[in-house]
Amino acid sequence: MTGQRRIIARVLSDSHDHPDVEELYRRSVHADPKISIATVYRTVRLFEEAGLLDKLDFGDGRARYEEATEAHHDHLIDMQTGKVFEFTDEEVEQLQIRIAKKLGYKLVGHRMELYGVPIDGKADE
Repeated sequence: MTGQRRIIARVLSDSHDHPDVEELYRRSVHADPKISIATVYRTVRLFEEAGLLDKLDFGDGRARYEEATEAHHDHLIDMQTGKVFEFTDEEVEQLQIRIAKKLGYKLVGHRMELYGVPIDGKADE
């Protein structure tokens, strides 16, 4: 792994949000001004193909990324601010298993994104 890929990997690892490639580039050039946007695109594609990154599409026209983990979680996207909340809910997980079984399937995976706006103009923090 090249030094620039290590920097990009560290930036991804340190990210607590779901950055797109351009945001990863902005963060990476702080550590190495010689990193090009093309290097970030290639590295992200390489990491995704290797199963190290998950590509997410939240309907805003930008592919976003997060580290691939064994720990399952779902997403709630604030449609006003674009902020993404990660959550897990065992009741929802069990419901999905029951629905798949009812339809004659064993659930082996899923991805769920919820889209919302704050109730009364305020979001829970």
